Formats: sequence, C-alpha cells, structure tokens
Amino acid sequence: MTKQSVPRSLIAQLPKTDLHVHLDGSLRPTTLLELAAEQRISLPVNSLDELDSWLDAAHGSLPTYLEIFETTLKVLQTPDALKRVSYELAEDAHNENVRYLEVRFSPTLHHNAGLTTTKIIDAVVEGMNEARDKLGIRSGVILCGIRTISPEESLRLAGHAVNYKGRGVVAFDLAGAEKDYPAKDHLKAFYTILNNNVNCTVHAGEGFGAASINQAIHYCGAHRIGHGTRLMEDPDLHNYVRDHRIPLEMCLTSNVDTGATESFGTHPFKAYFDSALRVTLNTDNRFVSRTTMTNELDLACRTFGFSIYDLRRILINGFKSAFIPHDEKVAVLHQAIDEMDRLFRDYYPDTYRAYRTFL
Repeated sequence: MTKQSVPRSLIAQLPKTDLHVHLDGSLRPTTLLELAAEQRISLPVNSLDELDSWLDAAHGSLPTYLEIFETTLKVLQTPDALKRVSYELAEDAHNENVRYLEVRFSPTLHHNAGLTTTKIIDAVVEGMNEARDKLGIRSGVILCGIRTISPEESLRLAGHAVNYKGRGVVAFDLAGAEKDYPAKDHLKAFYTILNNNVNCTVHAGEGFGAASINQAIHYCGAHRIGHGTRLMEDPDLHNYVRDHRIPLEMCLTSNVDTGATESFGTHPFKAYFDSALRVTLNTDNRFVSRTTMTNELDLACRTFGFSIYDLRRILINGFKSAFIPHDEKVAVLHQAIDEMDRLFRDYYPDTYRAYRTFL
C-alpha cells in the first residue's frame, strides 16, 4: 500500500506518551520569569525575546545545554513552585493529547532552601495528582540519581523511590555526564531498586559510546535506556536490545541541541525503527529544546518519511514501554489504538479498509 504523508493536524490529535521529560527542563517560559520575579531571583534574561536568544546560544554541546539548568533550578526550590511547574507540565502534555506522562527529576538539586527530600517529592507528586484529578492525564514520577554526585546519594534516592512505590513514583533513573562517571559506581542504588521490584532506566549512549549502554543493561539491570543514540556502535548489543525488547527513550530535538547527533537527518532513529528496535519518541526538555510531543512526531514524519502505519507503531511502542502495571497498560493501550484507528479512518476514509488490511 502506498504511504501517505501525515498532516500535523492529525498528529496533534493522536493519543501519545512522553516517557522521557525532565521537570527542570520543561517549565513554561512565562512561569520561569514569573517565579523569578516572585522570588526576587536574578536571571540572565528578563523577557521572552531574550529567552529565545539565550537558548539559541546554549545549544550545540551538552555542557552548554546543561548550563541552562543552573538557571531553571534557581526558581524550583519551594514546594509551591515545584507543584505549579509539575501541574503545568502535565497540563501542557494533556493539551496535546498525551495520555501518559513520566516526569523525571533529581530531588538532590532542590535542597537549596532547606527542603527535605520528602517535601520535594510530595510537591511534585501533588502537582501531577492534581492534573490527573482535573484533566484525566495519567502520570508517574521518576527519581534521578546523578552520575557526578556521590553513589551514596544515589543509594539514598533509591530508598525514596522504594518508599514511594505505588504512591506516585514509578522508577529510578541515573542521569548526568557519562564520560568518566560510569553507572557501575552506583550499583548499590540499582541493587536496592531491583531487589524491591522497582522499575529503572538509565541515561546511556548519549554522551558516551555503546559501552555505556552495555553497562546500564548488564550491570544496572536497566529496563529502558535513555537516549541510546550510540547503540549502533555495537551490533551485537544492538541485537540483544532488540531481542529483549528493551525500549529506547529517544529525543530528536535535544539530541541535535546537545550535539549527540550532528543533524536530524543523521539521527539513528529511523535505522533503529527499521531494525525493529522498540524506539519511543519523547521531548526530554520542553523548555530548553522548545519542543512538544506533537513537534517531535511531526519532525520524525517529515525527516524520515514516516507514514501513518509507522507512526502508529511508534505510538504503540510508547504505550507498551510505560512503567505502569500490566492490566492498566493493556487497557490504556487498547483505548489508544481504538482512538488512533478512529482518527485514521476519519482522515483517510477512502483508504481505511486497505490500511486495516496492511496492519
């Protein structure tokens, strides 16, 4: 069957997931300015126009990209700010038909005003729960250890992930610079997570090679891989990840912004998709990379020539990879598939029967 281009208007309406999105990289620009004014915090910029130029200047490498977080974190040191930003992120996702959202952050980075870790986690969970109650969007929180911070701190955060299991936290992650900061240094944290049957994901293969992904899987027991752009460097590991259906949380725009890939056209996403890896698309940092899930999916379709059949597979991968209990996952997935197929039928009434046969 001939492939048809996918209009952005359809992409905006499709049910989606966003499994890899950082809270401190996904504030609304207006909220950053308002919180800074309320808290009397000086920012390097003072208007929305200046924000755009500031972000442009920071793109190009991971170190300069991460410098932006030094600013966003300044305004995220109070319960009210954390709850507000969490709610707004869920609301923004809901407004583009994200049905399930996983928000990750490191409580370690929010202690500057003396908040306890439990107060920090509670504020984020409360914001997500409020969005669920008001808007209906399902969500989960992922707590992040940081490679450049001590393994003892990762172990402490892993304990909190265990304590909050079933109470809003759905997984543990290890983020931060990969080179010279191996994930295996944090093994005690991952032992705690896995021995208590908690999900885990690891940032790997973004700023370092495939060996980092190998370590995340075989040392840390990662159930998913954050980014994984350099998996192609190890064909045998590539096959292992494919055969074991280990999802890759891929983020097109941020990978170009950080220099993880040279351009959208050279991004390995399509090669991974074509080789039957379980690839998912995500935003990573909605504010820092100025993107949305609709943007990421539209970009993928335009860059790689994906059809509605391809897009359907990518969206299904997202729902299949969610850190939610099996029964709930099946119900959410079937609902999403029904909604996708209805929208495809509405957009392509003349070819819908052939489309169903193709699937």
